[in-house]
Formats: sequence, structure tokens, C-alpha cells
Amino acid sequence: MHVTLPPPRDARWLARVVLPWVGVALLPVALLLAPLLASSPMGIGFGDWWLAERYLVPLLALGLPAGLLGRRPLLALGLMLVAACLVTVTVHVPENGYLRDIWYAQFLGIDLVVGLVAARRPRRVSVPAAVVVLLVQVAASFVNPAEDPLSRATLSVLAVVTAWTVGDSVAARRRHAEALRDHAAAEALTAERLRIARELHDMVAHSIGVIAIQAGMGARVIDSQPAQARAALATIEATSRETLAGLRRTLGALRRPHGEPAALDPTPGLADLDRLVAAAADAGVRVRLHRRGESGPLPADLDLAAYRIVQEALTNVVRHAGTAECRVTVTHGPDELTVAVVDDGRGGPVGGEGHGIVGMRERVALLDGRFHAGPRPEGGFRVEARLPVPPPAAVQPAAATEVGR
Repeated sequence: MHVTLPPPRDARWLARVVLPWVGVALLPVALLLAPLLASSPMGIGFGDWWLAERYLVPLLALGLPAGLLGRRPLLALGLMLVAACLVTVTVHVPENGYLRDIWYAQFLGIDLVVGLVAARRPRRVSVPAAVVVLLVQVAASFVNPAEDPLSRATLSVLAVVTAWTVGDSVAARRRHAEALRDHAAAEALTAERLRIARELHDMVAHSIGVIAIQAGMGARVIDSQPAQARAALATIEATSRETLAGLRRTLGALRRPHGEPAALDPTPGLADLDRLVAAAADAGVRVRLHRRGESGPLPADLDLAAYRIVQEALTNVVRHAGTAECRVTVTHGPDELTVAVVDDGRGGPVGGEGHGIVGMRERVALLDGRFHAGPRPEGGFRVEARLPVPPPAAVQPAAATEVGR
């Protein structure tokens, strides 16, 4: 019969789990030796450094439970407090300086552990622990007193309160840092969701608008003008394939594991505006494209945003303006890029349930630009975005995909 043996324990496991309990097991021995060695003149040392046994054993009794501080700080604090109290009660020597020294050494060490508990545990745990330590320490100030127990008790109160306050402030800073990280992660997630929503809306809404118009036109002329109907169906097929390819790229980017490099599909930009002009013409809207100024390299996010703004504005013209013509103007300035889409259609106030205007405004806001969309006084509608262009040295050419950058 095959028997699976447990993996061997390594030295780190022994140091982390076994040794702390070995220290706890040796604690009674140290507590028994403390009163016996209180008058011993012996000690240990190396060279000029020397420590008397009567100091070493009480400190050892306090330090033996310290191995539990990492995993069980409350248990360690309780054992250290019991050890300090037993040493205070059982050690009797006619030397006030010795009694004072071991009392301060032990209880100030316990106060440090109170600060550690306050830093690692919530207040519902650290506050009762600090109160218990404070009461016991004040009471121990009047047991076997060496000199001035009232001053010792006052110092105990100050030490416990200070240690807990420092530890609690460390915990508060840690909680605040965690809250900031959680808030930043939530904001990043929200921003990513909005970015994906904008990309999907701008990509799909334009294509669906073209498809809807072409399908309606084809249905009207299929009997009287079959050639035009076939052209409409061809446009629908081409637009559908292009949209499907874009959706596949988007879904592929979303499913890509973290850290995997992005595909090198080109990101659309202002250089691809002719494609939008052709698509709008297929939908029955003639677009006059004007380029002004000297074009230079643009950051990928700015180039994509300008393209998407023109795309969404043309989609709105095709779907809502009721006109056969519009004008697109792209102006390259020394420190600003301006894109404007103007039509002479029916116009109308900005509003409704759509997300196109909202998405364009969000894109411009992310780039610290200015955006305006609204009816023109002379009729029609105007969409204009002014996007700041960084200095040429700060421009990074794009080779990333449309989603997943």
C-alpha cells in the first residue's frame, strides 16, 4: 500500500512555530530562579562587558514569551505581564536600586508590547488590553516598593498611554493608507470601465447607424433600383465585418492575462479620417474634410480621442441631423489641436438618453481640453473640441491596440 509521508519540516518552520513555545515552557524555570538568584554576585560577560545573573534572569523571564508576539501578541502580553508581576512579588532584597531597576525594565518592556498590540489589533482589542496592563502596573507600583511608589504609578500611566497612542496612530496611518489604495483601485476600475464603454459606444454606434440607414435605403429601392440595393448590402457587409473585427480585438484585449503583451493592431487616428468620410458618404451624408496647419506626431491617446470625437459627431449627423452635408475641420496649432464638425441640419438642444455627447466630453476632459456641443444660431449643430498638444519631446508614438493600453 502506498503511503504518502508529510513533507519534512524545515528550519524556518521550527523557528516560527516550535521555538516560541519552547520559550514559554522555560518560563516557569526562570520565574523560580529569579528570587533564588536575587542576591547572587555571579554574572556573565565578555571582556569589559558584564551582566549580573540577578538582572539577567528577570529580563529572561520577560523575554521568553516574546517569541509569540508575531502570531499571538495578546497571549505574549499576558504571559509577560504575569511574569513581571510574579518577579515583583517574589523578589525580596534590601537593595532599593536593584528592585527599582528590574521593575522599570520589565514594565517598560511590557508598555512597548502594548504599543505593538495597538498597532496590530483593532481598538476593541487594544483598548481593553491597555486598560488591564495599566491597572496591573499601577497596582504593582505599590507592591514591594523600593521608593516613591506614587511616582512609579504616575510614570506607569504616562508610559502606557503614550505607548498605546503611538501604536494606535501607526494603525490609523495603516488604515488610511489601505483606504487610499482601495479608493485608488476603485477609481482605476471605474475609469477603465468608462474607457471601455466609450470605445464600444464610439465603435459600435457609428457602424450600427450606417447599417441602419443602408438597410432602410436598400429596403426602399430593392425593387426599383436593385443595383443600389446591392451596393447598400455591400456597405452593410463591409461595415459589419469591420465592427465584428473591432469587437473581437476589444474582447481579446479584455481577456488577455495580466502582463501579456498587447497585440500590435494599429490604433485609429486622424490619418484614418478618410475612412469615416467614405462611411458617411455611404450613409448619404457628404463630408467636406478640411485640414489646416502643419500636422506633426501626436500622442496616441490624443490622436485616438480626436478620431473618436469626429466619428461620434459624424454618427450623430447621420442619425439625427437630417442633412445631406456636413463639414469637418482639423486645425493643427503649435500647442493645440482643434477638431470641429458642423452641419446645417435641424439642430436641437443637447440632451436625451444617448451617451455620445457625454463620451466626447469625457474624452476631452481626460486630456485637459475644452469641449463645446450645441445648436448654431444660424441653424444646424456644431461640435468642437480643443485638445492641448504637449511639446514634441513628450510625444510617444503609438503602437498599442485600441483597448488594453
